[in-house]
Amino acid sequence: MLSKAIKKSSYQIKKLMKQPNGRPAHVLMLDGNSEVYESDDIKEVNRMCDILNSNTDSGWLYSVIEVKDFR
Repeated sequence: MLSKAIKKSSYQIKKLMKQPNGRPAHVLMLDGNSEVYESDDIKEVNRMCDILNSNTDSGWLYSVIEVKDFR
């Protein structure tokens, strides 16, 4: 018997920067342990993303990306 895939999502924050040559650079946010920051709480991630976007002085853009896990 085949088991159904359980769809579970987590969320990360991506920073979009411009390199000196003008090309975009996509960078994932890290946590305090130098690991990619990831959370299951979309509200928390959206709130952090809003704070980062409102406080940026370099013009970088922060956005939420969804990571889907099918088990």
